Amino acid sequence: MEPTAVGPDKIGRDRVSLPAGWRRLAATLDGRFWLVAIGAAIATLLVLGIPTALIPNPFFIRMTPTEPFNLVTWVLSGLLSGPLVATYLVRATPADMDLGEGRTRSTLAGIAAYLAIGCPICNKVIVAALGVSGALNVFAPIQPFLGAASVLVLAVTLAWRLRLRIERCAACAGFDPVPRAGSVGG
Repeated sequence: MEPTAVGPDKIGRDRVSLPAGWRRLAATLDGRFWLVAIGAAIATLLVLGIPTALIPNPFFIRMTPTEPFNLVTWVLSGLLSGPLVATYLVRATPADMDLGEGRTRSTLAGIAAYLAIGCPICNKVIVAALGVSGALNVFAPIQPFLGAASVLVLAVTLAWRLRLRIERCAACAGFDPVPRAGSVGG
């Protein structure tokens, strides 16, 4: 079998094209979106990591050791929250109107992530409600489930917000970055 040469005219034509929905979404995710997403992800990681002492600091001390699920929940929450915040702050087009759908879910997921990654006996509300032994024997065992629920809600809300972004971007409806045979330039 002879090797086939790939000339400049073949580059791009042999690629697998993305579905139309993905191409329209990519058209709405510009540099501003990613800049805000990265900034929001870093801010989320700091806001969740410093008071829960996942990031060592002189202000907060963790009284129970960090569990692997704490770190996984913390990182995933930060990674999902960045683009989610960007869907609220960066419009797909200047005419795009954000009605704020999903803010309650986002807020609840953020609170759940904070509770899931925090030290169970460092949380004064949990200790006041359950006592120290209740915090360790009742609340601590449900923290991984709380973290999983938080990450799931963040992921579903992000997917929903991105779908809304595509639907509301009328300018992106006809966007097709993959040249077709017979089209101008293709």
